[in-house]
Amino acid sequence: MRVLVACEFSGIARDAFKAKGHDAWSCDLLPTEKPGRHVQGDVLDILGDEWDLMVAHPPCTHLAVSGARWFKDKQKEQKEAIDFFMALVNAPISKIAIENPVSIMSSMYRMPDQIIQPWMFGHPETKATCLWLKGLPKLLPTAGFFDRRFVKGREQRVFKEPPSPDRWKNRSRTLPMIGAAMADQWGLQTSKKEQ
Repeated sequence: MRVLVACEFSGIARDAFKAKGHDAWSCDLLPTEKPGRHVQGDVLDILGDEWDLMVAHPPCTHLAVSGARWFKDKQKEQKEAIDFFMALVNAPISKIAIENPVSIMSSMYRMPDQIIQPWMFGHPETKATCLWLKGLPKLLPTAGFFDRRFVKGREQRVFKEPPSPDRWKNRSRTLPMIGAAMADQWGLQTSKKEQ
């Protein structure tokens, strides 16, 4: 299956799909952090390249409700972010997952199909992540029994990330076990071309 991981510089989700035998590519304006199949550029330029599955991580800076207090000062940027999100939603790809934190897209577009937490996949922390799905099933948790006491003290790692030039990067990387769950579960979905 040809898999596009849009707006990913880390290579984490891309490599999870590659490990399952897929022709997986990442695309971002930034260079990839890990060597591999990566297109450095605007993902909108390659959306018509016959992908079977796209997992997209559009920038959330102007969409996430955690930044609502600044919305009135960035209406132009927010409109551009909404338009970009919707361009991904409307891509000519039969299977799409769009990931973002709790954001205004729940009212600007529609409610997400699913909200996942890292602890559901074995990462001892919390970070509500919304998934808007097209042609894909909901992601099933992979962590069996999970004791919330295991999370204590680390559950807000993303929010407690100290100020630094790389803060936004550190907060935006896909967690490895979530990427693995996506590849395990969504990588089983076959396209009509493959049937």
